[in-house]
Amino acid sequence: MNAHSATPSLAKSPLRSVITLDGIWQFWHDSDGSLRQVKVPAPWQACFEDLAVSFGSATYRRTFVVPQDWEGRQVVLCFGAVSEFSIVSVNGTEIGRHEGGYLPFELVIPTNLLRSENDLEVIAVLPDGHRSSEFADFAEIPHGKQSWYGPQGGIWQSVRLEARDPIHFTTVRLDPYWPEGRLDFRVALSTTTVGTLSFKIVGPEGTTVHAGDLPIDGQNLQHSLTIDAVEPWSPSDPNLYSIELVLSSSDRELDGRSETFGFRSFEARDGFLHLNGAPFYLRGALDQDYYPDGFGTPPSLDLLEDQVRKAKAMGLNCLRCHIKVPDPRYYEVADRLGILIWTEIPNVETFSPASAIRLRNTMEGILERDRNHPSIVIWTLINEDWGTRLREAAEQRRWISDMVDWLRAEDPLRLVVDNSACFPNVHIKTDINDYHFYRTATDRREEWDLLCREFASGADWTFSSEPEAQWTKREPLILSEFGVWGLPDPSRLRDETGRDPWWMAYGATWADGTALPQGIEARFRELGLGQIFGNLSAFIEQVQWYQYMNLKYEIEVIRTHAPIGGYVITELTDVHWEGNGLMDMARNPRVFASALPNVNSDVVIAPGAVRHAIRAGDSASFDLKISSGGSTLPEGCRLEWSFGGKKGKEVLPSVAPMQVYSLAISAETGGNHTPEIRTAEFTIFAPDGSILSHNSEAVAMHAARDTTSPIRFASDDTDIATRLIALGHAYVASDQAEVFVTGDIDAERVEAIHSGQRVLQIVSKSPGRLRDDTPPRDGPMNMQIDPGAGGMQSGPYFTFPGYNLVNRHRSMWRGDWVGNFSWLRRDGVFSHIPGGPLFDLSFTTVVPHQVMTGFRPWEFQGRVHAGVVIGWVHKPAAFLIEKRLGRGKLVATTFRLHEEMPGIDPLATALYDGLLALAKVA
Repeated sequence: MNAHSATPSLAKSPLRSVITLDGIWQFWHDSDGSLRQVKVPAPWQACFEDLAVSFGSATYRRTFVVPQDWEGRQVVLCFGAVSEFSIVSVNGTEIGRHEGGYLPFELVIPTNLLRSENDLEVIAVLPDGHRSSEFADFAEIPHGKQSWYGPQGGIWQSVRLEARDPIHFTTVRLDPYWPEGRLDFRVALSTTTVGTLSFKIVGPEGTTVHAGDLPIDGQNLQHSLTIDAVEPWSPSDPNLYSIELVLSSSDRELDGRSETFGFRSFEARDGFLHLNGAPFYLRGALDQDYYPDGFGTPPSLDLLEDQVRKAKAMGLNCLRCHIKVPDPRYYEVADRLGILIWTEIPNVETFSPASAIRLRNTMEGILERDRNHPSIVIWTLINEDWGTRLREAAEQRRWISDMVDWLRAEDPLRLVVDNSACFPNVHIKTDINDYHFYRTATDRREEWDLLCREFASGADWTFSSEPEAQWTKREPLILSEFGVWGLPDPSRLRDETGRDPWWMAYGATWADGTALPQGIEARFRELGLGQIFGNLSAFIEQVQWYQYMNLKYEIEVIRTHAPIGGYVITELTDVHWEGNGLMDMARNPRVFASALPNVNSDVVIAPGAVRHAIRAGDSASFDLKISSGGSTLPEGCRLEWSFGGKKGKEVLPSVAPMQVYSLAISAETGGNHTPEIRTAEFTIFAPDGSILSHNSEAVAMHAARDTTSPIRFASDDTDIATRLIALGHAYVASDQAEVFVTGDIDAERVEAIHSGQRVLQIVSKSPGRLRDDTPPRDGPMNMQIDPGAGGMQSGPYFTFPGYNLVNRHRSMWRGDWVGNFSWLRRDGVFSHIPGGPLFDLSFTTVVPHQVMTGFRPWEFQGRVHAGVVIGWVHKPAAFLIEKRLGRGKLVATTFRLHEEMPGIDPLATALYDGLLALAKVA
């Protein structure tokens, strides 16, 4: 007997009796066969550390008793989801099988098998990469992020025993149309029936708004009705209706069903999304739907509610439930608390005729289970071309095009995305032109700005140019993945005994080893980072604010482009070793959670500092933009700003939805002589005095330079010499110089250092000496690691044993997806540089394109004045080192100090001064 699909809501009727089978079951895994006890529901990987990353087959057993008053009724086993293949037996007889690890199914127990006490056995199979004659291999089944964070096998959703009449509801489809208030519903029954279907619709206030009786003669019924003055569902007003259905025949009630739904429209029109007829700016976060134990079974309804409340408090109005079919409670909470859901089919790795059928079957099962939820507004078929090859394979382009057509027709109330794309893959046919790209603002700000400009202008790299593509150029533009790593505090993730979560031991196979959490404290101590940041908790806090600074800038840039109609931040929570969440896995929000709505809201002020570093006495200039999102700024609003004691006020015109208004602001800074980070504040007030939007901008204020003690220098680099002279330093002959400044080190220079010369090397990028530095347009999933990660070993820049110069491009030090945390010690000769120790946005003009590697950990405790660590404090590298050799000394840096005119960038000037002073010191 094959399993039939089923939805958990079938149990919502007093005409059915239900016994939960959740709890403790006996368990055997085929890897050792030992008897254990396991919790259901939960993946077995979440229950046993030795099975945390295991595939294979497991057997579950328990007993159940059927109440005597169930006699004469159909007794059914109902499974929420079992991963991936399941074989179910009762009292030693197999009663059915099911394939599909994300979907519900039910099995009717034959009456002749039932006893007073019954044995239930479920064999759950999660195949690995080996094809067998009986089961498909892992690559060809929809598995989603199990390929990233570990497999998820076994009974991971609830199990129940149910008694019902043999004549019963199998499916109820609801199609509510706003604003007309029309509800189309379709009912399917288990068998042909002659009788009556009674229905009652209850509105958001709990009152009956419609009721009636319909004759039924057959197995299916369709009906359409209209409700006057319906209240639309939205995130701000999640108005829910319910329909209560009762099936009767021969004056006997057979079955009942209750479903909730909402009236709303969600459409792509005029290049933007519209919710209930109004322009809608989407502010989402990617949600991978993993929970504190590391897997996909929510521990409680309370946690689901708590995370949605926290998401909304951070300004989010959408969650993109990523390549996964979640627990049904996920959508119920979204409906009730009010947040949009963008959801997706779990991907396969290998596209084949069999996997294509599985993907289609999965989508059909998703529709059958979840289509009545008003919170779900977007379906995605493929993510980032995973499992498909849309650029190369015409057959697959035709397949995805046909799938889009089918799903649009099957569900006209939602939008459909074909392939949620990243570089270098593309769209074929889609309702939304969404794209993913990752860049950190501090390190690759120019690339971020360029990509956003190109995307907003309708870049041709988003769509296929093949004949199968259908690009109307009216599809809304959504930047559906971008983000920056922070890190969670490990102390907040440990259990009551102080043990690390099991997943902290994993991640070493990702991102060139930088994603391994375990041992972060030891690496932090070994590198002496406590001298720079204090303790690890202080480092984590600064890293989280660094994450916010990057996110803030990136969102502000997105909002300056009116054609872009929304975005999705990666991501709502950390997942295992992936540390880019707005919360950690325990749902502890990042330190910046309360600040995020300043930029993650409908109306946003993007301050647009022209320079993030200025010198005291200079003016601070802001190319300010106001983005209206889905709101209208009414006539009479005003912008008030303040900076360093200066204040201003601007009256604003009316700004229509999805528009950007520009305003130039300039403020004198005064003659401040103390280096500091100064904050500009901007607030928009409505005509009634209420605050519509607020934001701030940090600017590094540099004190006036002391030019009374210029340093005598010599140089073999004309460009460097010209810059230093322009800054007031004294160019002299080599034998009179306090410091020799160069771009290259050769054998002659090494001998001079040993003989007592003090040398400052400012590494310059010369054509042909380093690999091509043209940035690729790639997202995290196709990041490439430079095969020659050792860089210019023993090259013209460095001849000292063990030290290498590495181009950050196409290496882990680039830090697009896995975060890089770059720092400069702000003590000694660099104490005059404000802020720190982590780089701020003022560093974007000088941030190095090369790193120096090969240092021993102890060297970071004194010789390295600026450097970087990647991910969970891995791959330490230097931007600025000091080394004594013989009677002399070398200071070497990769800071880009060749690209600004002397004196214009106060940070570059401050670095020049500090570097000379460091090289001069004996």
